[in-house]
Amino acid sequence: MSEPDRLEQARLDKLLAIEALGLDPWGERFDDHRPIRQARAECPAEPGVQGAMCRVAGRIMLRNNKGKLKFFHVQDWTGRIQVMCSKADFSEEQWKLIELLDLGDLVGIDGHLKISNSGEKTIGATKVTFLTKSLAQPPEKFHGAKDIELLLRQRYIDLIYNEGVLDRMLNRGKIIDSIRQTLRARGFVEAETPVLHSIAGGAAARPFITHHNTLDMSLFLRIALELHLKRLMVGGVERVYEIGRVFRNEGVDSSHNPEFTMIELYQAYGDYETMMDITEAIFTNAIKALHEAAVAAGGDPASNPFLRPWGDKLVDYTPPFQRARYGDLFRQHAGCDMQDHAAVVEVARKHHIETQGKHPDVLINDVFEAVVEDHLTGPVFVIDYPAAMCPLTKRKKGHPEIAERFELFIHGMELANAYTELNDPRLQEELFRTQLAGLSEEDSMAKMDTDFVRALKVGMPPAGGLGIGIDRLVMLLTNSHSIRDVIYFPLLRHERPAGSRTDEPPEEAG
Repeated sequence: MSEPDRLEQARLDKLLAIEALGLDPWGERFDDHRPIRQARAECPAEPGVQGAMCRVAGRIMLRNNKGKLKFFHVQDWTGRIQVMCSKADFSEEQWKLIELLDLGDLVGIDGHLKISNSGEKTIGATKVTFLTKSLAQPPEKFHGAKDIELLLRQRYIDLIYNEGVLDRMLNRGKIIDSIRQTLRARGFVEAETPVLHSIAGGAAARPFITHHNTLDMSLFLRIALELHLKRLMVGGVERVYEIGRVFRNEGVDSSHNPEFTMIELYQAYGDYETMMDITEAIFTNAIKALHEAAVAAGGDPASNPFLRPWGDKLVDYTPPFQRARYGDLFRQHAGCDMQDHAAVVEVARKHHIETQGKHPDVLINDVFEAVVEDHLTGPVFVIDYPAAMCPLTKRKKGHPEIAERFELFIHGMELANAYTELNDPRLQEELFRTQLAGLSEEDSMAKMDTDFVRALKVGMPPAGGLGIGIDRLVMLLTNSHSIRDVIYFPLLRHERPAGSRTDEPPEEAG
């Protein structure tokens, strides 16, 4: 173990002094404390009035010593409150403990609620219980950590000392809980499917590969949840979903992390329009849940919950969301019909998109991403995609070149992807064999899965399926512009030795 620096040594000395008082510096069970937010709500309205007794627990964030009066700010995961300690109210031993307290220490407080002479909500402490000694000095003299590298590697520092970070992450939990409630109300059941797959199917992505020693076989960390959930539909689970981690061995940027959270859901006897209705319900119910939480914390109950900030703009999530056809948007923004291959090639070259050896529909999609997506402020459902890009999707009646698929876009970012699911085993097997022939593995969703075809032969009901990127959804609804801000522990390069420098931004370290 490395030698402690001067500041850590001072804290170690205080730890020994606390032990000398006969106290355990690592604390013990502390029952019946209430959330600080609740204590604040129960404070008297005016100075000079002694309120009810209360008990709270939290971390010391600020302190102000004034001789026989000492003031602390104590913070838990619901808020912060001032604590006032008067020497006259404590035994000699208790006062010695109070004088040993450091910023970052965890304490329990018993006392009366009151309003201070300066109008601040306060607990007039009558007892202090020591719960945990902090041996680490708070960052930047306690005014908030700003070093992005530090915050990403030591998320616990970010959560404690940077205002709004913990609330954002707790809001992530509220959003996921709202999704579960929305689906439960519609009769869906939650399933858990394998993370280790023998075939990297269900999406166009490069997988992480591992090896099972006992069975001597290569396996892939899943890149999608789709094919196992569809097997469950074949088995009679008519409305099923999974919220789970998926893994794609690809780049890292503001909206991509190699390990991320998705929800996929499937409804028997539905289609992609059914999925649009569910998508709207998931978004609007999550927004309502955040609004209700904000109102409970003192926000404006009269504000419109469906107007949410995104940078310096507002997104209006009032349903129904706009719907627009892929081909119409392509024609509008690329200036040509997507079936006119020569014109598509010309547009691609203007935008410096590689054209050599690409399947025509892959090139169409590359042009769409480069030319169209930035115009999709939304929320907008982009519907009816080129069929060749969608080997797991049912074709539109009378238009075999079009797949019944949609993606939801908001400010150029794709949030949801849905299909009317293909359930014809003969066509599925043919597409697995022929779809996008010649493409590299990571560019093709058409990976042969003989067991999935076998399952379809048993009979999968006509169905709609939907996938939503949870991390991106949380980004949008919490006005966060990097995926790293809504994942507790984003993937980073190995930590560099102290004092080394790099010009690479942390969010692109993978």
